[in-house]
Amino acid sequence: MSDSKTTVKAKKPVVSETGARLKVQYNTTIKTALKTELGLKSISEVPKLTKIVVNVGLGKAKDDKKLMEIANNTLTRITGQKPIERVARMSIATFKLREGSKIGTMVTLRGERMYEFMDRIINIVLPRLRDFHGVSNKSFDAQGNYSLGMRDQSVFPELSFEETSTPHGLQINFVIEAKEKEHAKALLEKFGMPFMKEGK
Repeated sequence: MSDSKTTVKAKKPVVSETGARLKVQYNTTIKTALKTELGLKSISEVPKLTKIVVNVGLGKAKDDKKLMEIANNTLTRITGQKPIERVARMSIATFKLREGSKIGTMVTLRGERMYEFMDRIINIVLPRLRDFHGVSNKSFDAQGNYSLGMRDQSVFPELSFEETSTPHGLQINFVIEAKEKEHAKALLEKFGMPFMKEGK
């Protein structure tokens, strides 16, 4: 009697796109939806987020080494990336600014970290703002990039009470590749950016 072997075919694994939630959402639904809604001829014309730049300007406290350390810690904690300190390229006597003086610190986010950071801003940070009624509709530049300012860093849950005892503001710039400002806004709305209702 010969041995009989039953051949069992292995099931193909279900392949799904993984990664940051908003990145997956953009690639699977947002791009095609925007192409239709904006009346674009090609998918390559659909607006896209290319990078997010988070920066802290020191202003009058440019010579305060402690504030620079605090600002660097803030950016490291909320972005998961080491910041780059910015220095003045020229001296301006009116502002008592010397060439080479440290004037701020910044982080540039791309790829997965960019989408993850944006997700946290929209769904965790903005809802924590007191008396929040939406972000401004007027913070787009001529190219369609959007700028969002924060008065202090205490709204970020990644920071402890001690790390927010010396408050400082920060600026978040969403760099968007779009044909016009309205297209850039449509993209941010699809991501869930809560714009203020017109008239408020």
